[in-house]
Formats: sequence, structure tokens, C-alpha cells
Amino acid sequence: MAGQTKTIRWGILSTARIGVEKFIPAIGRSQTGTTVAIASRGLERAKAAAADLGIPKAYGSYEELLADPDIDAIYNPLPNHLHVPLTIQAVEAGKHVLCEKPVALNAEEARQLLTLPKDRLVAEGFMVRAHPQWIRAREIVRSGELGELRAIQSFFSYYNADPGNIRNMADIGGGALLDIGCYPMVAARYFFEAEPSRALSMIDRDPVMKTDRLSSGILDFGEGRRLDFTVSTQMVPYQRVNLYGTKKRLEIVIPFNAPQQQETVIRLDDGSILGDGAVISETIAPSDQYAELVDTFGRSILGDIKLPYGPEDAVQNMAILDALFASEKTDGWAAIG
Repeated sequence: MAGQTKTIRWGILSTARIGVEKFIPAIGRSQTGTTVAIASRGLERAKAAAADLGIPKAYGSYEELLADPDIDAIYNPLPNHLHVPLTIQAVEAGKHVLCEKPVALNAEEARQLLTLPKDRLVAEGFMVRAHPQWIRAREIVRSGELGELRAIQSFFSYYNADPGNIRNMADIGGGALLDIGCYPMVAARYFFEAEPSRALSMIDRDPVMKTDRLSSGILDFGEGRRLDFTVSTQMVPYQRVNLYGTKKRLEIVIPFNAPQQQETVIRLDDGSILGDGAVISETIAPSDQYAELVDTFGRSILGDIKLPYGPEDAVQNMAILDALFASEKTDGWAAIG
């Protein structure tokens, strides 16, 4: 690692809101990282962000930041169509890269990441898998307390009809499936600890922006196991994950945007009293899932642990999304490959 330091020195590509509000503060709360530089396409924006966040260096181009020898790892929260190109540039500059989801626009583009030098780590930034509430929920699944896990249901929505927002620009990877549909499918892969073989979708597109604004899908995990989910960019904000077993149900109340440094809750229900009358709640201690992700990636760079999810995992995520879009075109099941 550059400089043989025990602290991972992070460079941030862009002044994107998720980086400024979530990721950079989380680096400061992590045990392994420090933010040393931030870049924007405009130097003044970079300088302003650096001043606000106490970051030592500011760059007016991404290339300048990537050329900085004092940076070990890059966080890439750029618009979706720039994820793969800038990740490749960063790795070629000798940096490790944690890239925001979705890692690419499709699986074919994502497969470019598989050809990069293996001495640089690349991962897709699903912070949810680092949160203690997800880890605890999977412990319960593995214990058999739910019985056989048969079905997972998820809903995730927010309202954003601004045509100037990158989430609503179809040509650069906007829309519900790419932005938030990836979360339910990652949840199902995580809790089933298996891969789906086929996908079925129902998609409603905005007539003007052409992005999918309301998308539902089913993923077939075989052996009678399935995920069904709905995501939307133009509905009341809501999110939930329910895991249904043969004995009990487990509910993650705020599964995706868990509040940083606050308690969260999971609920167990054996169904003995309808209307949630038998629900038992378990409180998860305050945590910052972004800081947990920073430390997971940082410890992987340092060689303390093996990287849990690398480029292969990111390619699989894109293959599932590709199948959901393929199902929209054929109005039927699409194989995942």
C-alpha cells in the first residue's frame, strides 16, 4: 500500500450529496480512514467542500486527484454512467476503489472491472450489508428460528419528479430499478445466501422522462424461494424488508437508509396473534453503516480481512438488473446470466 501507512487515505470524486453528507463524515468516524482530498469539475466547488469538511486538498479535476500519490483509496459517487470509466482510471492510477451503486449501466460494462489488476481492490458500495441490523437478521435466519426461509418481500420508494435530477435522466442510468431496485435484490441474495436463476418484472415509465418510475419484480431462487419487490421514484417515501419463514417472520423496519449513529429495530412475529399482536422487537445499538463499510473496505486493503464482496459480486448484481429490464421487453420471465 502507498506509503505503508496504517490509515487509509481517501480521495473523493465529486461533491455529490451522498459523499458530502454521508460518506465523508463516516470516514471521519471510521477506525481506518481519513479524507485527504476532494475533486470537482470546478475548483471553487471543491475548495468550498474541502473548507466545510476540513479536507486538506481540493482539486479542480478528477484526473488531478487520481494523480495524487498520497491517496490510497477512491470513493466514486459520480453519476451512474461514469462509475466504470472513472473506476478504471482510478485503478490504473494505482488506487483502490469503492464505487457507489449501481456499479455500471449493465453487466457487460461491469465486466470490464474483472480485467483490472488484482492488487487493487474494487467493490460496489452497498453499505447495508455492513449494518449490524442486517448482520443480526442473517444470524437469526441461519439459526433456524424462522424455520425455512421461503419468501422475501420489500418495498422502497421516494418522490422525485425533477427532470433535472440525475435520477430522472434515462440516458445516464436514471430510474427506480438502477437507483433503488438494486437494494431488495441484494437483500434477497444476502439472506437466502443463494443466487436467482430468472426474473420477472412489471414496469411503468414516466411518459416524459422515460425512466422507470414504478417497478415491481420477482426473482426465483429455486427450491420454492422467491423475492418479490416494488420500488418507485414517484411515490410516498417508505421502505421495508420482510423475511417469511415456515415458523416466523422477521421485519427490518428501516432496512436501507438506516439513520446514522441511531438505534434501529428488527421485529420477530410467530403469527400467533394477527395484527402484529405477537411481535417481539429487538433494538440494534446505534451504528453508522457507512463507517462500517469504510472499515470493511479499509481492513481489506490492509490485509486484515478478505474483501467480502468484489467485482464479481457487482457483475452479478448488474446481471440481475439486466434480466429485469429484459423481462420488461418480452413481458415474461428472463434468465439471469
